[in-house]
Amino acid sequence: MRALAAPCENCLRQHNRRLMNSNRPLWTTRMLLVTLAMAFGAVPSESVNAQSVPHLTILQPGGMPGSPVMTGVGRVTNGVSVTWDGPPGAYQLFQKRSLKDASWQAVGAASLLRQATITSLTSNAFFRVSGPTPQYAGAATCAECHAEVLNTVVHTAHFGAFSNAVFVAKGGQTNSSCLPCHTVGYHLPTGFANQSATPQLAGVQCENCHGPAANHAANPIDPTAIPRVEVAATLCGGCHNTQFVPALAASYHPPYYEEWNASPHQSVLAELKADFAGSSGTSVFIPTCGRCHSGTVREAFLEDTPLPNAQEASAVGIACATCHDAHQVNVFTNVLSGVITNPVTGGVVVSNGPVGGTYTTQLRNPLSSVLDYHVTGDFTTNYNPAINVCAQCHNDRGPSYKDTSRPPHNSPQYNMLIGTTGVLDPNNPDVPHFQPGSHALFITNQCVGCHMQTAPSAGPNQPPTAGHHFQIDNNYSVCASCHGSAANASNTVVFVQGLISGQIQTVQASLVNWATNKAPAILGTADYGTRAWEYTTPGELSPGGPGPNTAQQGLIPLNIKMARFNLYLVFHDASFGVHNPLYSLALLNTAQSMVETELKK
Repeated sequence: MRALAAPCENCLRQHNRRLMNSNRPLWTTRMLLVTLAMAFGAVPSESVNAQSVPHLTILQPGGMPGSPVMTGVGRVTNGVSVTWDGPPGAYQLFQKRSLKDASWQAVGAASLLRQATITSLTSNAFFRVSGPTPQYAGAATCAECHAEVLNTVVHTAHFGAFSNAVFVAKGGQTNSSCLPCHTVGYHLPTGFANQSATPQLAGVQCENCHGPAANHAANPIDPTAIPRVEVAATLCGGCHNTQFVPALAASYHPPYYEEWNASPHQSVLAELKADFAGSSGTSVFIPTCGRCHSGTVREAFLEDTPLPNAQEASAVGIACATCHDAHQVNVFTNVLSGVITNPVTGGVVVSNGPVGGTYTTQLRNPLSSVLDYHVTGDFTTNYNPAINVCAQCHNDRGPSYKDTSRPPHNSPQYNMLIGTTGVLDPNNPDVPHFQPGSHALFITNQCVGCHMQTAPSAGPNQPPTAGHHFQIDNNYSVCASCHGSAANASNTVVFVQGLISGQIQTVQASLVNWATNKAPAILGTADYGTRAWEYTTPGELSPGGPGPNTAQQGLIPLNIKMARFNLYLVFHDASFGVHNPLYSLALLNTAQSMVETELKK
């Protein structure tokens, strides 16, 4: 169980003052029951071992479940694991041995945890769990202590979900299928009943995401009643999906959760989970790799809270809260409007006229930027909130041709887009440059413009496209406005990718030629062979074994090091030139020239 912080003195003072000045009674707690049955092989007696389950694992209309909900019963190595979810508070697990049993028997003691491992039980056991009754208070009550946060939340679309013009016009205010996601605690005790009886619970408020909070408001020093903070996408997915949307409203409810759940952002990479749990997990992998591969680590950095342990770091991928801030509405000035100045030369790059501010749907960062950016060093000193939201992670991480251990990371997309990475002049390899592609300057939303394409509903009962699968639409219709037609765009992509792919192969073949015919003898042995040009840990272009060790890397000429650096930057960009065709070609041509210089020696 996560440790709970002691309440601050200011909170206690506000709490005491509120009790003295309020006629509102303290809430009492009663129990709700949810039942789930499942059969198992017979084993004698019963015992329970509790473990923490930190994140919401199921979709619930309205966000955080207001009453206990069973989430799973399954075999584990040492018994049976029973999991449930619900609002903050203590839970009691019960079981009975068959449907014929007249009574339920408590299993273990009541606990703040939401999981139990039963090490022995009888066959065909049935389970249920009791927990705290949801006691809703409404956002106005939260404002007594959290006014600063509420003052920003009231400006979000969430807060107006009940009064939204489309929602009202479609009859949503009286539609029981719509109210769970447009009000607080609908269908639950003390939750929303109707507009006249409970107007203070209309709209999406604090308790939709944090759970019922009246008990906490009545006694903020009670650690068992502290509202939950959940970063898993299942919380947002309870409403931002199509599963719970009535057919008549499907055409204007995009499937945000379903698309995200099928994307690579959905989970932490398996190899990173192992790294997080390893001996260097806490000191190396969690604070470095975790900042872009783990939703919980990223959130901890953004909120300046302690970094999570390995289990927590592995639990959530790049979720909604990684890119969106439920508490804020930000308005970012579009940096692509007006005159853009080359930060290296001072010259004007483009003037495409003012297009005004970009409202970003509660995004944490803007959709476009042209400032060079590399994730390096300490997050608190390196983080730049003005950088493109995608570029926060999809950047080159500050690599150098001087690095010899491994190729640049597989994330140089932003730096390739704006042309700020790699070596263009072998005689001045450290001189900064800025050669943005047309996609960087003329697509108003940069990455989002192509990778998050949306489309309206195709007809009644059909959801629109949400753009949260982050994949390019292969029909290229979005490109037609600049390229004349979708066919022109498609043909251009084929041409550019063919050209860059061919040049990648040419540079790679030249490097292999150097390794085979010009490399120092110690690098040309059977130990390395065609990998003699590679990094100590070779990239994907040279499978089959290690490259020259750290000491032997000193025998590789500087030209070869710069060439392989350029090669892998273009290769790891993975667009094969589409992000910035001319710049990609320039990096590869420079690489080829450098290798040819060494081949002539």
